[in-house]
Amino acid sequence: MESMGKKKPRPRRSFTPEFKAEIVELCRRGDRSVGQVAKDFDLTETAVRDWVKQAEVDTGERDGLTSDEREGLARLRRENRRLREDVEILKRATAFFAKETR
Repeated sequence: MESMGKKKPRPRRSFTPEFKAEIVELCRRGDRSVGQVAKDFDLTETAVRDWVKQAEVDTGERDGLTSDEREGLARLRRENRRLREDVEILKRATAFFAKETR
């Protein structure tokens, strides 16, 4: 009885930029609602709305970070994390060799 009403989580899927662009175009045409497009293609309505919103940002219709800016920011964050790890390793090595020389 405990599992009644609970759905299994859907496995995470990835979609090509071309597919996302086609879905956004279908939504922008206006002959079908975002919900209907999502249902027709077995997508979540939230994902489709996010794609439409990001497309509006990318074309300048809405304020926010463009896809290129988001990608660059993610790259910089990864690099920053790696550099912090490198600094931490160097600090530990320095402490280790300082103990050895005493």
